[in-house]
Amino acid sequence: MSFSSPMCQLLGRHDTLACADHLWIDPPFEPALAGSGVAIWTTDVGHAERYRQLGLQVHEGLDVPADIADYAGVLLFWPKSVALGQWWLDTLCAALPDGHRLALVGEQQGGIKRVSKLLQAMDMMAVKEDNARRCALFATRVVARPQQDDGWMEFEALGMRLASHPGVFGHGKLDEGTAMLLGSLPDKLRGSVLDVGCGGGIISAVLAKKGLEVTAVDVSHFALEATRRTLALNGVTATVLGSDMLGSVEGRFDTLISNPPFHQARDVDIGPALTLFDQAPDHLYRHGVVFIVANSFLPYRSALEDQFSQVEDVTGNGRFRVYRAALPHRFAR
Repeated sequence: MSFSSPMCQLLGRHDTLACADHLWIDPPFEPALAGSGVAIWTTDVGHAERYRQLGLQVHEGLDVPADIADYAGVLLFWPKSVALGQWWLDTLCAALPDGHRLALVGEQQGGIKRVSKLLQAMDMMAVKEDNARRCALFATRVVARPQQDDGWMEFEALGMRLASHPGVFGHGKLDEGTAMLLGSLPDKLRGSVLDVGCGGGIISAVLAKKGLEVTAVDVSHFALEATRRTLALNGVTATVLGSDMLGSVEGRFDTLISNPPFHQARDVDIGPALTLFDQAPDHLYRHGVVFIVANSFLPYRSALEDQFSQVEDVTGNGRFRVYRAALPHRFAR
């Protein structure tokens, strides 16, 4: 197999891990897995759809697959959040029997170096099987135990009660950019709102409390569940939809709001934001507007100007800027 990501290139040296009797948990998308027979458990809506298109068996969402113990081995792709990695270990040790084969692969700069101590603290061995491409592969055997903590927490911000979980953007706090975005929105917002990359649901909850008709979308099942919980905690309702940017969104909206992601693992990747800007006009009414918050160094104003006739800076500081965009070029044709 010819893999593209460093972690999978390392795994390519271990053929037994890429077999039909193995379950891979939250891997990056790898077209080379077509025909491998590997089963996938992913919390990413976009990856789930693309792996299904390859013909692989896909378990999507946060619930543990009912047949997880039937796989000869389980391979966890270590996340950049150590807290999320610990949650995965706790979840797997509660779901798998004693002695079940478990492998972990991750980038050296992504926290995999801490795996040995985490496993040892859980009375599990940590055997380093390989080290290449600035990645490491560990093997262990499960020590079964009940899950003590499901990872969910609550906190307060802007007079709202918010739910959060490791793996959700800005876990456990309101990030500065989102706070700036909410503070700069006009009071006269009316009608339907599309919250793209809803994260923990703070934007959706605030706007739903004002009586707006909100649709919240995110690619992460952790974010989708956090948003559902946040809405419930504040006694408001919204439509919550899993979507890779706007790929699964139907209809048009009066307002589109987003704090778009710009990281892929540890690298800057504005591809998702550019996709959003390109898709946005097809989901706006002619009078519709877009509000975007982004780190100041990102070239979002020029990218918005490629799609919209009116683009302005609403507010900003040295770290973040809020943009307003309206009148898509395609409406003027």
